[in-house]
Amino acid sequence: MSLTTVSFKNKQGHTLSGRLELPANQSPHNFAIFAHCFTCNKNLGAVRNISRALTGSGFGVLRFDFTGLGESEGDFSDTNFSGNVEDLIAASDFLSENHKSPSLIVGHSLGGAASIFAAAEIDSIQAVATIGAPSNPRHVKHLLHSSLEEIEQSGIAKVVLSGRDFTIKKQFIDDLESKSLPETVKAMRKPLLVMHSPQDDTVGIKNAEEIYIAAHHPKSFVSLDGADHLLMKKEDSVYAGDVIASWAKRYISFPKEEQLRSRHQVVASLDAEDGFTTKMKVGDHYLVADEPESVGGKNYGPTPYELVSAGLAACTAMTIKMYTSFKKWDLQHVEVHTSYDKKHAEDCENCESNAAKIDTFTREIKVVGDLNEDQRSRIINIANKCPVHKTLHNEVKVETKLIN
Repeated sequence: MSLTTVSFKNKQGHTLSGRLELPANQSPHNFAIFAHCFTCNKNLGAVRNISRALTGSGFGVLRFDFTGLGESEGDFSDTNFSGNVEDLIAASDFLSENHKSPSLIVGHSLGGAASIFAAAEIDSIQAVATIGAPSNPRHVKHLLHSSLEEIEQSGIAKVVLSGRDFTIKKQFIDDLESKSLPETVKAMRKPLLVMHSPQDDTVGIKNAEEIYIAAHHPKSFVSLDGADHLLMKKEDSVYAGDVIASWAKRYISFPKEEQLRSRHQVVASLDAEDGFTTKMKVGDHYLVADEPESVGGKNYGPTPYELVSAGLAACTAMTIKMYTSFKKWDLQHVEVHTSYDKKHAEDCENCESNAAKIDTFTREIKVVGDLNEDQRSRIINIANKCPVHKTLHNEVKVETKLIN
């Protein structure tokens, strides 16, 4: 996973702080936006876990703090639900301008309601997932119940939410009252996944039913049985992220993977826009090769020399296992560590040149078992007889021709 700090401006000119998470071994096939819960922030454990589950499935994920929360600018007391929706649209604009327009939006609690409103306005969004979302934004009013009268009379009140003080103004309440989520979700006509815990005592399960009934198909419901509202247990949030990633694949456009074919044992394929990131079919298996970022690659896979080193390591381990099994020796475990470098040659025809170097593979072997010194010594000799080792020592001929 690659994690970078990003920032972007919202409609009011405030700078919003976010984290952009990218897959470690590929370019993102799609981008997603995560909307956190009411008065939470982008660093809540559930937010991180769900984002990482999506990243592990190839999504790029932008999670950010709404205006006035976390590291984002602005005064929370001057914000409202509509402002949250505008922040999500600003996040979408940031991705569109700097990466790729988002196709998935995920919202937790009130962020789930905001995600539905935002998805109705962001054309690129192809799928929406909510977690513990209220069926109407004004549901949040019950969290402010003890202060509602003061807010109505004075226009402002300080409330304690999750152990923290927040200032709430009447315009916040008025804005909640003006929003109808059932009408919006009914008109949205985008695939919707509703996730909710039957044990959620902050936003009751009835809210999930109301959202689900209002939505058009395709729509899905997944019970987060046993979870609390904030998904404080890691296994609950990781599960939610894995389910969202799998569900979204049915409704989001994914680039089709080219099926590499060849009459040879190995084929490597590289497009002009891929940089050094090379798709490979090795026997019946698919993998990616690349170069480090220091030389212009993306480090999505092993380098060509690392692949050669890997072949030597694997062949050595297999040869040792085969030999010791034949001898019925007590080999319980073998590890072969290899690396490649070019070192100055000790014996060469051009020793007067300081530039003379020789390809060198360094190999270290660890064996575990009831083996005596003679057996251990023999294992070293056998390692030098592995087929790949022999190939590297032989004169090698590579025949090359162009094909259509």
